[in-house]
Amino acid sequence: MTIARIIADRSASDIISCDVNTPVREAVRMLAGKRIGALPVLDSGKVAGILSERDVIYRLAEEGAGCLDKPVGAIMTSPAVTVEPSTTIDDALALMTRRRFRHFPVVENGALRAFISIGDLVKTKIDEVEHEAEALRTYIQTG
Repeated sequence: MTIARIIADRSASDIISCDVNTPVREAVRMLAGKRIGALPVLDSGKVAGILSERDVIYRLAEEGAGCLDKPVGAIMTSPAVTVEPSTTIDDALALMTRRRFRHFPVVENGALRAFISIGDLVKTKIDEVEHEAEALRTYIQTG
């Protein structure tokens, strides 16, 4: 199964993102207001990086509250590790585990198509396993 299946019913216009010049303080309000852990950061419409809660916490610890007035581009994780719709869910999970992050921009032909979390991937895997288990139970009961 691929990322394309997860994002099939999503619209790129629904992605919550920010620009590299957005003040960190404003991006933090977006994260808190939407109760999300990360934002894709765009520069001229292209993915330039990701701003996560961890990025903010680490900078606050290093620099104090002054980092809140900086542009997001100064503290984001860059370059962003991206996936394509054709990436398998298993490959995406393995990459997240290996690189220790929880969000991916999904890029198609250079454009941001979706933004997915480890929760999206895990939910899909659980649904897949439950479906397979049900198919096996049905097969055993009718066989």
